[in-house]
Order: sequence, then C-alpha cells, then structure tokens
Amino acid sequence: MSVELRAPHGMRERARQRPEPHVDLSHYGHARVVHGLQGWQRRHLIMCALVDGAVALVAALVGLLARTELFSSSTSWLGSHWVGTALVVLPAVWLLSLYRTGAYAARFIGAGTDEYRAVTRAGLILTAVVAFLSYAFKLEVSRGFMLVAVPLLIIGTGLGRWLLRQGIVRARRRGERLQNTVVVGRADTVAEMVRQIRRDPETIGLRVVGACVSDLDSAALNDPILEGVQLVGTPYDTLDAVDDLDAEVVAVSSHPDLAGHALRRLGWMLEQRGVDLLVSPGIVEVAGPRLSLRRAEGLPMLHVERPVTSGVAYRLKAVIDRVVGLSILVVMSPILLAIALLIKLDDRGPAFFRQERVGDGGQPFTMIKFRSMAVDAEARLAQLASQHDGNETLFKLRKDPRVTRVGAILRKYSIDELPQIFNVVKGQMSLVGPRPPLKSEVDTYEDDAMRRLRVRPGMTGLWQVSGRSDLSWEDSLRLDLWYVDNWSLALDAQILVRTVKAVVRGTGAY
Repeated sequence: MSVELRAPHGMRERARQRPEPHVDLSHYGHARVVHGLQGWQRRHLIMCALVDGAVALVAALVGLLARTELFSSSTSWLGSHWVGTALVVLPAVWLLSLYRTGAYAARFIGAGTDEYRAVTRAGLILTAVVAFLSYAFKLEVSRGFMLVAVPLLIIGTGLGRWLLRQGIVRARRRGERLQNTVVVGRADTVAEMVRQIRRDPETIGLRVVGACVSDLDSAALNDPILEGVQLVGTPYDTLDAVDDLDAEVVAVSSHPDLAGHALRRLGWMLEQRGVDLLVSPGIVEVAGPRLSLRRAEGLPMLHVERPVTSGVAYRLKAVIDRVVGLSILVVMSPILLAIALLIKLDDRGPAFFRQERVGDGGQPFTMIKFRSMAVDAEARLAQLASQHDGNETLFKLRKDPRVTRVGAILRKYSIDELPQIFNVVKGQMSLVGPRPPLKSEVDTYEDDAMRRLRVRPGMTGLWQVSGRSDLSWEDSLRLDLWYVDNWSLALDAQILVRTVKAVVRGTGAY
C-alpha cells in the first residue's frame, strides 16, 4: 500500500501567499538582474565550444601519433591507456582553460584581439598545470605528446575562432548582429565617436541609433556624420532614449557631467535594463595592451604605457628585419634581375629609381625602387601638380601619364617597392613601419606629423593594408601615428600577412 505524503494545508497556503517586499528595489534601479545573451550570441558561443572540443580531439590524436612515430615511443598509441585518457581529459581540460581565461566572454564576440590572447593564455596555463601535476604527483605525461598537442590546440582554436568570426563580419556587413547604441556626451565628441564606430562596424559591432548631447546649439551637430542619428535630448534624457530606441548599448564620450557618481548611477540604471555601458576614457589612438587599470583608495585610474621605441623588443625588430630581408634578397634575386631587365627593355632607361627620403630620427637616406615612370618624371611633376586626386601632401594621380607600361603593372601589385629590401638590409628601413616621406613633405609637417620620424620607415605598414593610395593625408597620418605609438612584433607579423592580401588584390595602388 502506497502512502502519499502531503504538506499541511496551512503550509501550502503560506507558500502561495508570499509577502510583498518591504522595498521594491526595481523602483530604485537596484533589482537583481540575470543577464542573458541574444540568440545569435548564444549560438556563436555554442559553436565556439564545439569547434574548440573538436580541435582538442584532433590535437590529442595527432599528439598520440607523434608520441609513437616521432619520439620513438616503444608503446603503440593504439593499444595504450593514453588513448582513452587523452581523448577525454584533454578536451575537457582545454574547454575549462578557455573558460577560465575568458575566451567565452560575450564582450569578445567578433571584436578585438582579446579573444585570441585568451586562447594563447589558455595554452600557457594548460602547459603550466600539466608540468606542475607531473612533477608533484609523478605522473607519466609524455613530453612529446605535449610538445605537439599544445601548439596544435592554440593554432587550431585560434583559426577556428577566426573562421567563426568571418560569419559575424559578413552578417554585420548586411546590417545584422549590430547592437543599437545611444551615444552620450558633448556634441563634438559625440560626432567623433560616431565617426569611429561607422568607420569599422564589422569589428566594433555597434549601430548608432540616437544621441544625447549637452550642447544642443553646437555647430558640431551639423556634421554630416550625424545624418540618420536621432537627436533625443541631453545626457539627462539617456534612460528615456534607451527605452524609446530599444538600445542595447550606451556609449559615453569623455564628458564632465557624466563622471564619478553620476556615471556610476547611470551604470546601475542600465544594469537593470540589461544594457551595456561603454565609456571612452578621452584618450585616443592607444591600443589595448598599453592600457591598464590602477586603483588607489577605490579610485580607478587608467595607466598608459609609454610607446616602445627602444629596448630588447626594438633591437630584436632590427635583427629580424635584416635577417628576413637578406633571406628574401637571396631567394628573390633571380626575379629582381628579371624585372630589372624588363624595365630596361621597355624604354632603355635605368632599371632603378633612387630618391632621397627622410628616415629614423629625421636622418636622410637614399631609397631604391624599380623605376615605374618615365625618365623625366620629376621634371614633369610641376605640370601635373594641380591634377592630384585629393591628397596635396602625398601627390597621387590615379591615371598618371608618366607611368610606363611595365611600371603600371609593377605599381598595381607593389612590385616596384621590392628593391627597398636593400634599404632594409642596410638598416635604413624596416619591413613594417610608416611610409618613408620626401624632404619636401616633411617641410610641410605640423608638430604631430613629426612623430612619424621616431621609428624607421617601412616597406609596408598600416597605410599599405588599409587603402594604400586611396587614403587621404589625414587617414595616412592617423594610421602612421597609431603604429608609432602601438607597434609590437605581433602587430608587425599581422601587417605582413595582411600585406600579401592587399597586394594580391591590387586595389588602391596607382
């Protein structure tokens, strides 16, 4: 006989009639909130976890195979207890390591390089943990297995994340997967922030739908960049703008009225609405690795590291430049000779063009290029000066009559720049750096532009991979100054990879 247990009638009644809270925290903007992800964000993170797990399985199998075949292990990996252990433990530990380093943080989805740094940190943490456990508990973890598996984990996971991110980029180009954003601040800073967001929506992932400005009568509101952005009111109307425009993000530019406790209270109110808060620190063109947060008695201060223009990393860059440059010169010498012969046969003029440029520290040097123009190109420059294509500082003419037949092909794919390898080997230039300017250009520089001369000029740089000759002087300067302040060996490697892509496309070169 079964006995059904029932709660006393009075207890069930009290459970149904819970007392109302003495204070309604939601009325004051302090209610406990459970933040959720959008559907596409949740699907993306699930795909990331599946890809990461699949990469870990492949890395485990390849590591076991390498342990047997490459490191002369006497135990067949197929018959070893390692198989089951590795195929279960490695994916689980790898996913946990990625989670602990923030690789699944929603704020990294489709934005910046922090996601890839988290993957690298996870690989280092995994190696350190395995080494410690092996030593502490005398575990027989194969060094050959780890030597192969960990690099595969880092590279494979990073590549998988990059491929998944391309799907987000394509969707954002169609206007999808963008977060509705309200920008708050002074009119001029709001306009600049909107300009920055619209410059690269694929990476930033924001769509500006409204603005709250403190100076409603400012001339900056006539800036064309604000076309299509609804002007809601002043910063005091931010919450109304969020509710009316269904915003998911509030971006605050540097503004004295929105700082300290006022900004803190705004964050509380946005938290209850499930809206993210982004705050511009008021400092521009500084990369994330140079920024860190210092705390002093509860006061958070942003610490900005000085740019690297000396020290071990800078000297290592010079060594890498010369070694890689010399290697390229040896490998490509037959090609360089063939190109020189084609130029010579085209119009019987010299194969190389030499021109004085200004380099590191303002020191002049002679830059070498393949000649892509007629022999009398310099003499004819004055006749064409008024026909430039919108860039007076850097003279560029889309259909320059001085360019030869062979020169047009060389310029399209930047082949005319190859002899600058000689300058790299001599230490006058770098593989990556600002564009080497003419003396006449430097004479027109303002104080800010002079900062370009703090480092060695490069064969390629951010200007090369971001539009080449299509860039305005202001954009070229902005990119070069950003590079001078934020360069790193990793950034140089990234620019070199992007250069290959830009050269193959052949766009923006004339």
